[in-house]
Amino acid sequence: MSTRTPAPVPTFAEERTVSRHGWAQALAAVLTGLGAMVLTAGLALWAAGAGDLPDGAFPRVVAATVVTAVGGTVELTGDAGDLAETAGGLTVMPLSVTLVGALVTGAGFLRPLRHRAVAGAPELAGWAARIAVLWLLGLGGLAFAARQTFAVSLGDGTLADIGDVFGAAPQIGFTADVPLTLLAGLLWLAGVLALALLVSRGAPLPPRLLRFQESVRPAAYAMVVLLLAFVALGTVIGLVVAVTRGQPAQSLALVLLGMPNLVWLALTTGLGVTWEGRVEGPFGLPMPHVLDEVLRTPDTATLNLSTLSGYDGRVWWLVAVDAVLLLAAAFLMAARSPARTRAWQHAVHMAVALALTVLMICLLGRISAHYGLSVLGVGDLGGNLSGSLFLRPRLWGALGLALLWGLVTGFLGALSARRVHRRGRVGNR
Repeated sequence: MSTRTPAPVPTFAEERTVSRHGWAQALAAVLTGLGAMVLTAGLALWAAGAGDLPDGAFPRVVAATVVTAVGGTVELTGDAGDLAETAGGLTVMPLSVTLVGALVTGAGFLRPLRHRAVAGAPELAGWAARIAVLWLLGLGGLAFAARQTFAVSLGDGTLADIGDVFGAAPQIGFTADVPLTLLAGLLWLAGVLALALLVSRGAPLPPRLLRFQESVRPAAYAMVVLLLAFVALGTVIGLVVAVTRGQPAQSLALVLLGMPNLVWLALTTGLGVTWEGRVEGPFGLPMPHVLDEVLRTPDTATLNLSTLSGYDGRVWWLVAVDAVLLLAAAFLMAARSPARTRAWQHAVHMAVALALTVLMICLLGRISAHYGLSVLGVGDLGGNLSGSLFLRPRLWGALGLALLWGLVTGFLGALSARRVHRRGRVGNR
């Protein structure tokens, strides 16, 4: 006769708790996610001085910032009449806004699913689809609002004289590409929701995917903790700089707009990754100043530990910081993995996870911006009325270094976590 104890039957209140993920909950998740992004972008731009923009452009600039934060496309536009020519382009993601939106939206997606061990694929797909529909509506509204035009002063000199004679009144502006923004935003949302399911050990998975959680979830969680640790460390350093060197508004703008852009660049640089870039004209990098010095060259410059150390030898500390935090992440991954997982398996999991993380940083951390104005050929889209900035990684070298670091730190982390493993425990911890 079987002595198995029957599973407890959930109460009516518990059934309502675990099954409430309808349209109202989806709307709450979307509004909180987009609201957090708008608030973060608004505070950052206000601290940067964008509140003084003419023609009430501040809300539209905030909308454009949120659009770019989810991978949307914002095109630079120009109109200088028949006698002039303008050109411009911008590709950059304000990753502070991106990170805030991902954390809040992911939490909203997971909240109604708590207290569940398993959920069917149709249920999860339906819940995600509700969020996606409302997300596209909200993002579409922001994309339509992200458009503005500004008048450009020609200053003094030949260009100003020609403009006065021929009545050339140059204007520049920006406008969001709505279809591309919606497509990018949908892909961004899908990635956020998938990552939320992977990271949270309390989130339910379809039965067919349960066999992957032992290897995937600890590694995904460790990588998220690693990225957040770098952001936290960079924020502390930024606040210390703000207090000791002044300019608190600029430091606040940096923290709320692009801190992950800088600290995740530092993470890859500490691994030995090489980036290529150039700064020309009035464009510049916010902080630290050494980046601007390295990249402001006539030709394409390389940005790595060797070139940075020529300006500031303290950059070698990035290697030590990377080693410590990667070992901590590897230890955390091993401690949350089943006890039966072997050290070489931890090393492989860590290597793959770190390579994917570095790939994400390389794709999201690219920067490209340029603009120019020419009146009757004078200026030739150059001079004081032009500028360019780009920054891109050497991708294959970056992935190779990430695999190597991951193998070493994953193996060492597994060895250090042996004593914290619970014997016989094979599930997630």
